[in-house]
Amino acid sequence: MRIIQVNNVRWFNATSWYALNLSRLLQEAGHEVLVLTLEGTASHSKALEMGLQVRTMDLNTSNPLRLARVFGQLRRLVHDFRPDIVNCHRGESFLLWGHLRFWTGGFALVRTRGDQRLPQASLPNRILHRKVADAVVVTNSAMGRHFRERLGVPTERVHQVLGGVDTHHFRFDAEGRRRIRREYSFADNDFVVGLVGRFDEVKGQRETIQAVAALRRQGLDRFKLMLLGFDSVTSEEQVRSWLNESGLDSHAVITGRREDVPACLSALDGGVVASKWSETIARAALELMACGRPIISTSVGVMPDLVSSHGLVPPGDVQALAKALARLAGDDDYRARLGEEQRATLAELTMDKFLERSLGVYRQALRMAGLKPDPA
Repeated sequence: MRIIQVNNVRWFNATSWYALNLSRLLQEAGHEVLVLTLEGTASHSKALEMGLQVRTMDLNTSNPLRLARVFGQLRRLVHDFRPDIVNCHRGESFLLWGHLRFWTGGFALVRTRGDQRLPQASLPNRILHRKVADAVVVTNSAMGRHFRERLGVPTERVHQVLGGVDTHHFRFDAEGRRRIRREYSFADNDFVVGLVGRFDEVKGQRETIQAVAALRRQGLDRFKLMLLGFDSVTSEEQVRSWLNESGLDSHAVITGRREDVPACLSALDGGVVASKWSETIARAALELMACGRPIISTSVGVMPDLVSSHGLVPPGDVQALAKALARLAGDDDYRARLGEEQRATLAELTMDKFLERSLGVYRQALRMAGLKPDPA
């Protein structure tokens, strides 16, 4: 197939990760892929680093004259590249692609929604998603329900593709576990809890610190905390002040940026996804699971699709998080059951499955558009 991936995302966030890794998988499988990005952005740099075929356009402009120019560029691109599939990962240029799909045809239009924000059920949105897009891909079941129930998108046009994780790179590393635990002076009987993510209120670092501190105050002094993160919206200085206030400054470590992430994850005894909202793709959760680390999570975004109900807690509820972590450390059967469930989930979320499901969506979108599916 000839596929255009529209990745007009400035940062290399989860949405961009999804678009670029799917592009790489498609390219490696022999499909011709062109990625549209915004010039000079982190997403643009990452696409080039990954060896993808890239073209830049001013896709996010709101200036009417520039929009007209971009529309002309897209028309010429469709004429020259002759795509079978155009997959939009952000909404800014989706309207332009919808106009092209409606008036010119010749390709199937796919909208992938990896954003935490639920789209408004406005008339233009309903028309675009119900009548113009040939397929809507969602990265969690809550978003899928919203498209079906609030926007009225037919069930056969809504597809859930959660993404995937590279299980060859992210896997348990016994030697790495020993090395990292020595580096941070963790004892063999310490129960090390880890949270992966940039420092930002959304990720729940403060609530995780408070939960682990509460457990230690209850006499569970084998609990230690590893924060695999770095400065972002919240500074490392702020995070260290929370550790100090909670009495965890000598019982927690901040890793900063690391190249040996699988080894760091393997050093943990349990993982936490404490996000207060978002988590529509949840790369960190999949990486923890791939390294064999059972996780406790808040019930946001995609997490109920990845973790069973007895491993979920309400977002922002420090007491519930502390209780779940205590059970994770103290109940061997519970920990084993969580691990077994998460391994079964992970088996369906490899990169091979990600590619297979995405190609299935594309072939169905081509049929919806009245075009001949690629036999490959």
